[in-house]
Amino acid sequence: MDFITGKHISRRSMLKGMGASMGLPLLDAMVPAARPLSASEAGRSADSTRLVAIENVHGTAGCNDLGASLGLWSPKEEGKDFDLSLSSMNPLDAYRKYLTIVSDTDSRMADAFSPAEIGGDHFRTAAVFLTQAHPKQTQGSDVFAGTSFDQVYAQSIAGQTPIESMQLTIESVDQAGGCAYGYSCVYTDTISWASPTQPLPMIRDPRAVFEQLFGAGGTPEQRAERLATDRSILDWVMGEMNGLRRDLGAADRHRLDLYTTNIRELEERIQRIEVQNQSGDERDIPEAPVGVPDDFAEHMRLMFDLQVLAFMSDTTRVFSLKIGRDASPRVYLDSGSDSPFHAASHHGGREERVRDFAKINTYHVSMIPYFLDKLASVTEGDGTLLDKTMLMYGSAMADSNLHNHIRCPLFLVGGANGLLEGENHLRATPGTPMANVMLSLLQKLGVNDIESFGNSTGTFAI
Repeated sequence: MDFITGKHISRRSMLKGMGASMGLPLLDAMVPAARPLSASEAGRSADSTRLVAIENVHGTAGCNDLGASLGLWSPKEEGKDFDLSLSSMNPLDAYRKYLTIVSDTDSRMADAFSPAEIGGDHFRTAAVFLTQAHPKQTQGSDVFAGTSFDQVYAQSIAGQTPIESMQLTIESVDQAGGCAYGYSCVYTDTISWASPTQPLPMIRDPRAVFEQLFGAGGTPEQRAERLATDRSILDWVMGEMNGLRRDLGAADRHRLDLYTTNIRELEERIQRIEVQNQSGDERDIPEAPVGVPDDFAEHMRLMFDLQVLAFMSDTTRVFSLKIGRDASPRVYLDSGSDSPFHAASHHGGREERVRDFAKINTYHVSMIPYFLDKLASVTEGDGTLLDKTMLMYGSAMADSNLHNHIRCPLFLVGGANGLLEGENHLRATPGTPMANVMLSLLQKLGVNDIESFGNSTGTFAI
């Protein structure tokens, strides 16, 4: 039956089964009859801005003097008529109407403040990207940085979603002990900080992300039993699913079927990877959890698909993603470079090697359009998820060869509910902190009581 009598489903409704709990996509049945979408609980969730913050470690080839002169990152043109043909951001050209490039901001909180800190740039940089705060040099548990950009926003909307935020990573994290130059490993193992003393762990295994999104509920024994079977998680909620479908109109049944189909396909992909990695065949990354694919692009696609499902069900609205590890030796053969990542980043300023590093930068950015395509394919209310998402991509390091933090890479993509104009290249005045950009974005996102962030000196007109 269609909902025409005022009866409606809560936006927070969950389908539950043994060891499973699943949020729902936005349905017409969640809007009371004769009321506009914007006046309902469901409408308010649909109009919320989703945030994704992605760190690309080691800066870019276009951030050194030679790379900048070649236009390998920031385009030479400002405003709307920018040319990305030479830039590592070229894969985003199809989405230029959603793209805002912010060039030449600094992350000086990652600098060495004392002689004892010299050499520890890699350990400071990851901690600084989203906090724009100088990390305390320590190898103990008394770590200290700042509350990160993503967490300031997550805390401002706390209680509106089942999960406040999620933190993902593509490479290994340790979160234990000291690393080097007097810094705890925790500084490189996460980019999200709930407070200056509370770094948040990041999840590498897509299975673990899937379980956090859909595997909650029931007793530990029930969850263990479900995981021990070959059945889909959907099988465990099928009773409630069938009951719900009987009360939905045709359009809502179609939306629900698309949503569950996406869940099933994603679950099957994860299962195939687990079977392959348990087959005994030699792995490219043998230390990785069984659910982590050896292929970088497939790993990125899985993480992006999980984020889309989380946004569809309004399970969380905030993600951070660390796509590489500082000083990583990983080789990205599909980029066209056979150089290990860290070695490639120390290009010595030689043009051939600078261009080689730019290939890796381009390859990393080329992962983003897959995510944007998926967001654009999901209609919610009067727009798409892409219209309602703000994706921020950047690094607190600029020229990786020198380990400096001047003219750092940063771009924003997505409609962000009209908060970003798009198709714009903004060049900051030399010496402008990246924190100024983040402060302005937080204010646009509705964090109205914030007057400063990190080492901000004011706001930045976006």
